[in-house]
Amino acid sequence: MSDNQESIQQLTDRDAAWRAELRKAIATPQRTVIPRVRMTELDPAYRITNSEEVAQGLTAEQALVEASRCLDCPNPTCVTGCPVNINIPSFIKNIQREHFDDAARVLRDTSALPAVCGRVCPQERQCESQCIYHKMKKEPIAIGWLERFAADAARREDKGEHTATTPSANAPRIAVAGSGPSGLSFAGAMAALGYRVTVFEALHEIGGVLKYGIPEFRLPNEIVDYEIANLRAAGVEFHTDTVIGKTLSYEDLKAQGFVGLFVASGAGLPRFMGIPGENLIGIMSSNEYLTRINLMGAGRPGYATPVRRGHTVAVIGGGNTAMDSVRTALRMGAERAVIVYRRGLEEMPARAEEIHHAQQEGVEFMTLHNPVEYRGDEHGQVTTMILQPMRLGLPDAGGRRSPEPDMDKPLVEMPVDEVIVSVGVSPNPLIPHSIPTLDTTRRGTIAVGANSGEDGNDGLQSSIPTIFAGGDIVRGGATVILAMGDGRRAAAQMHAYLTAHKA
Repeated sequence: MSDNQESIQQLTDRDAAWRAELRKAIATPQRTVIPRVRMTELDPAYRITNSEEVAQGLTAEQALVEASRCLDCPNPTCVTGCPVNINIPSFIKNIQREHFDDAARVLRDTSALPAVCGRVCPQERQCESQCIYHKMKKEPIAIGWLERFAADAARREDKGEHTATTPSANAPRIAVAGSGPSGLSFAGAMAALGYRVTVFEALHEIGGVLKYGIPEFRLPNEIVDYEIANLRAAGVEFHTDTVIGKTLSYEDLKAQGFVGLFVASGAGLPRFMGIPGENLIGIMSSNEYLTRINLMGAGRPGYATPVRRGHTVAVIGGGNTAMDSVRTALRMGAERAVIVYRRGLEEMPARAEEIHHAQQEGVEFMTLHNPVEYRGDEHGQVTTMILQPMRLGLPDAGGRRSPEPDMDKPLVEMPVDEVIVSVGVSPNPLIPHSIPTLDTTRRGTIAVGANSGEDGNDGLQSSIPTIFAGGDIVRGGATVILAMGDGRRAAAQMHAYLTAHKA
């Protein structure tokens, strides 16, 4: 760890003497033959019996080795692959010189939740996909693992002795609807600018999807709680059990003196497929399933929250939420847990690491199949799922080959006693519906940007000038880091607007 307090400019200056020396210390040919490190993981047979974090993180020794692989490219393409343009080479080189706290400072200059992003972002599709090592047919730098290491190292060194910041009583008041990654990122940025920020959360705990949607075996609650504690110390106020649009209206907020509102209410409305039998007992959305377990303690001693414990559990979908659901089902005692996905394994949107972990844990993958009907017994309990075999046709607008029924193959009957539907979510309509003059898109998202019509995410101002929005309520679906980026950009844009329109 470092004892000095170099500026961000000094920590990120590629021409700094310390950094030039690091490049000279190991010749490029020597760096490129160093194998990528392997992160320690809990044994699959053990980890499916509990909620302990599977990936154990890098040791300091591993982090130093991995950081030394980085070539410190003069034109780092990894940065362009990051949705919020983190200065990746700079934080990695600070790790290499064993300035772990400085590495975390570089990360936090752009990213509000580096310990979270290091665990849940799909680096293989973002920063790591652009690493120059790919051109050498070698494994990319483990950017996500190093991000997690730097953030965790700084947190362990933090004694929690924060000097609480109290905003000026005369500072403008800003309201935030939702405490997920976008809301937390916005709140931190606005607090740093001197505003009095209050975050309103509909649920009984702060954290949004970071708490209710992501299991602790992937993202421990202590990581999220640490970030929330930092925001409290920075002067941000939090109110739980408050539904903006119901408990408090937009007019109520204005009457209480709030001059701006950031909507980060997410996309918590689950989708279903609309097929016969979908209302049978034993079929539920992944939102309900994960919320009951992650947030409401279902299945844990001392909690009365009921939860189904199926013996044969099918999860419909191929995203991260589907992986979280099927892996949770194993931990809840399922004897057989199956992913049913209408495309192939290569087309799955879930992180490669989550698919790998699911396979290690014994999850079955029934790809190129799609449910078309559920059947039940005389008690209304689901017993059978009817699957249509699929094949891949021409690519869709996103570049993935579109699934289509393979009518040459017979339908498949699969016995099940629990089905978890994870085929996507829709934007939470509550706030848009409660403010009639707020423009929305045809998909139900809040319209932002200069066009105020279709996802103009470069600008996050809505049709009502003092209301900004970001994350899933704008994008329909977003990674954590994209939502965080929206929060930071919205804060800068709201500050600019309020500054220009001071009474």
